[in-house]
Amino acid sequence: MPKTGGQLIAECLDRNQVRKVFCVPGESYLGALDALFDKKKSIKVINARHEAGAANMAESYGKITGKPGVALVTRGPGACHASVGVHIAHQDSTPMILIVGDVARAVRDREAFQEVDFKNFFGPISKWVGEISDPDRVPEYMNRAFSLATSGRPGPVVLVTPEDMLSQISKVKTPVLSPVIRGEMPSKGLSGLIENLRKSKKPLFIIGGSGWTNRSCSKFHNFINENNIPVATSFRRQDLFDHKNKNFAGSFGTSVSPKLIDSTKNSDLVIVLGARLGEMTTQGYNIICPQDISKNIIHIHVDPNELNKVFNANVCINVGVNECCDKLEELTLDNSNRWKEWRNELNKNYLEDSKPQKNRNINNLSKIFGIVEKKFPSNSIITLDAGNNAAWPQRFLSFGRNRRQIASTCGSMGYAIPAAVSSALSNPEKAVLCCVGDGGFMMSSQEISTAVHYGAKIIILLINNSSYATIRMHQERDYPGRKIATDLKNPDFVKLCKAMGADAYRVKGVEDFSQIFVKALKSKKVNVIEIPISINQLSHRYNLK
Repeated sequence: MPKTGGQLIAECLDRNQVRKVFCVPGESYLGALDALFDKKKSIKVINARHEAGAANMAESYGKITGKPGVALVTRGPGACHASVGVHIAHQDSTPMILIVGDVARAVRDREAFQEVDFKNFFGPISKWVGEISDPDRVPEYMNRAFSLATSGRPGPVVLVTPEDMLSQISKVKTPVLSPVIRGEMPSKGLSGLIENLRKSKKPLFIIGGSGWTNRSCSKFHNFINENNIPVATSFRRQDLFDHKNKNFAGSFGTSVSPKLIDSTKNSDLVIVLGARLGEMTTQGYNIICPQDISKNIIHIHVDPNELNKVFNANVCINVGVNECCDKLEELTLDNSNRWKEWRNELNKNYLEDSKPQKNRNINNLSKIFGIVEKKFPSNSIITLDAGNNAAWPQRFLSFGRNRRQIASTCGSMGYAIPAAVSSALSNPEKAVLCCVGDGGFMMSSQEISTAVHYGAKIIILLINNSSYATIRMHQERDYPGRKIATDLKNPDFVKLCKAMGADAYRVKGVEDFSQIFVKALKSKKVNVIEIPISINQLSHRYNLK
């Protein structure tokens, strides 16, 4: 049966088991949008309030499911707005497909209305940019997009679809995409890992990256429990390892403990599994220094381009985390007992750093997140935004595979609310908590309307210090006494959120928060809890005098 280019796109999405797509409608892809009308029973279309929100919803969907999150946007401004989600997917190694409706083929290269050169625009931040100029090639391009987004190091793919192509008739059939079979852990790499571990007195695992499954996390836990090796997680990958496990040493990034930094420097073997060892994890490449050739490092990563890219590792193993964990579970090392004291020291340091702090702020965030830790369901999803506000839940909440953390390693503001909407719609059986600062809130608060529209139940903790506090902290460090452009004059957040259909509250103290939070947990609506804090409390480790 003949089909249009738009119908072929909808058919390919369906055949690749896509059950949700996120969008802001636009006339340049009406042919694809109309085709999705006939797929309403199998594919739910979520229309966001801004293309950045739609792209972030798709990206967070990819994080949660491990399958490509799909967003559809219009040409020019729509695609440019959505580029933030593509950038996040690129740096976070998240499978994602962005389908862009483009100008008609006949008017290209004339600076037509909203025309953008998408290959040059998206090229540096995506795995591939494909332009489908012939409807006969839609299945080819779509299957390539799904394969590329999930193979090797996962990431974003952009497909450009001219609007006239979407209405053009084709007789081509849509094949089913065959899954890519990954290779096993190489025996030489495994023997190198075993040899170095047996020589080590103070080993430390740093795990991160994408591609982890519940199965691989479980296998890795079994290996660690059997061998008593301390484990830390890379920036915003806290949900890969159970924080209540006796082998947990803490997390790197904005909430990193000074003692974990010292322990990492003192470790005689750092085994990096899945993580890229980027700037945030290494604190500006200082905890582990690329120039320090004496540091014993084993780097295990699915992308061969990441190995020896920055750090000169003693052993480089090109394999995915799942294939690696399959082999690790089978290992029992004969000197595991000698690491117990070292393991206990790092775990003790982590537990000490997680205790509530004493401060004079009426809304003590360490105590507030202590309440969240006790009352919020363990089988839940917590989304984080950028900035210092995120360091509080990272430090004072425990994570693991049960309690998932969805956050952007690229530090994009405005991420947490769209991610929470996507998480709630994809996992309606789970409680979803969103943690966001006032700056990030003002960038994506409109997606509360999306949540209300589709009945997504989320609780939003809005930490309000009327400032871009992270930047203010950096100002105080580098240019003391010269504050500029960091103050915020905010609206009445309670009234704003109520106007969008949410229940909203302003907290007046720790006990007040406890009562409001319990009420929000019982609610079936979107609940926004504003927590005002002093600008003097810039971060969990830095206060203005």
